[in-house]
Amino acid sequence: MLTIGEVAARAGVNPSHIRYYEDVGVLPEPERVSGQRRYDEAILQRLSVIDVAQRAGMSLDEIRDLTGPGEQLRDIADR
Repeated sequence: MLTIGEVAARAGVNPSHIRYYEDVGVLPEPERVSGQRRYDEAILQRLSVIDVAQRAGMSLDEIRDLTGPGEQLRDIADR
């Protein structure tokens, strides 16, 4: 399990970005250990998807749909 600082360093973003993405629902709430966020390595792939989607001009609402259940992904792909 990774801390928010470790995830931020490996993903090349600030920890505040990660907290913001959680607040707006783009990332799921992480597990907490003694009140501190702990992340699985899979979070790095999700952050990569978010980065690519933002560079492609997608809004955070669209990205939330993209990283959600499969039905929403199909609708986005159709658009």
